[in-house]
Amino acid sequence: MRLLLVEDDPKLAHLLARGLREEAYAVDASGDGESAVSQATVTRYDAIVLDVMLPGIDGFEVVRRLRASDVRSPVLMLTAREAVADRIGGLDAGADDYLTKPFDFGELLARLRALLRRPEGLQPSVVQVGDLSIDLHSHAVHRAGERIALTAKEFALLELLARHAGRILPRAQIVAHVWDDNHDPFTNAVEVYINRLRGKIDRAPWTPLLHTKRGAGYMLSDTPPA
Repeated sequence: MRLLLVEDDPKLAHLLARGLREEAYAVDASGDGESAVSQATVTRYDAIVLDVMLPGIDGFEVVRRLRASDVRSPVLMLTAREAVADRIGGLDAGADDYLTKPFDFGELLARLRALLRRPEGLQPSVVQVGDLSIDLHSHAVHRAGERIALTAKEFALLELLARHAGRILPRAQIVAHVWDDNHDPFTNAVEVYINRLRGKIDRAPWTPLLHTKRGAGYMLSDTPPA
């Protein structure tokens, strides 16, 4: 899942971005409201973590501009303000949730998981594809009852495929949601990670679940593409 983190405190931004990447999120960062609006209107983010107090336009105005531009990414607002009026203002501006600083990083992750479930409706926390089980919350992956250890990036790739199980995902869509702005689009990173993932979840004697449709993309399914 790809996130936009908007925080003008460099130290906090670095810590949050590092923690989120360790949890298998791809993270783009912005330090002011104007650039946040520009980034979010060009790139489709799965969620936006947005500080209220920003140089230039504040987080309230960022949300208003994004919603006016029909950007529907869920927004989690962060602020040191504790007044009820400020929380109401953020939600009325178009934010989806609100977290007051200081906060526990575990709560931030829990709120993000809740927001990320919303676009897919009542999506279960565990996705089952054949005998492959993917827990989207705990990041636990099992195949035929055997625990499979994945790196953060491998899980991010599997999570995206699992959320769209049975559908072919083009390479460009995978890059857009699993990698951030530091990704070089001319590398074969997608192919490398597909092969790594296949070597873990599809090793013999298991039936292959990760399929490649030449010229179209990749799919996680217990039925090969036509």
